[in-house]
Amino acid sequence: MTIRNLALAAALSLCTAAAWADSYKAGAIEVDDLWVRASAPGQPNGAGYLEIENDGRAVDRLVSVRSDVAERVELHTIDNENGVARMRAVEGGVEVPAGGEVKFAPGGYHVMFMKLKAPFAEGSQVPATLVFEKAGEVAVKFDVKPLTHNPAGAGHGGHGGHGGMKH
Repeated sequence: MTIRNLALAAALSLCTAAAWADSYKAGAIEVDDLWVRASAPGQPNGAGYLEIENDGRAVDRLVSVRSDVAERVELHTIDNENGVARMRAVEGGVEVPAGGEVKFAPGGYHVMFMKLKAPFAEGSQVPATLVFEKAGEVAVKFDVKPLTHNPAGAGHGGHGGHGGMKH
């Protein structure tokens, strides 16, 4: 293989890797690492996780999420009150600080897909639209991970129990 062919192969692999990264950008906002767990049998709800970076000089805010896969989609968080973890809807959205980031992860902020129209199937993707106050709308896809997926550092708030919660 010539050096020219090697360089071309390397450039193509970099482009392919970037395409697989599932990173989305709107204005100063970049969104990546979007995922949900596959649905357990009979589970009516699902939780989505992601990372949002704001490279801008102004605060932005994720104000809502829309998706046709569920009857309702809400932004939620987990609060610990007197040693008891309670899930609640976030009113007014989630602030993304200028030059900072927000991580939606088990045990904290998450996107709650309520009354799923069909179970989340492992290996598929869940389409959604994130709505930011300044950056506007961003069409994204959450990767559906195995039901047993537990990222490093995830605590007890794995949201497997959200399936039976009444909302």
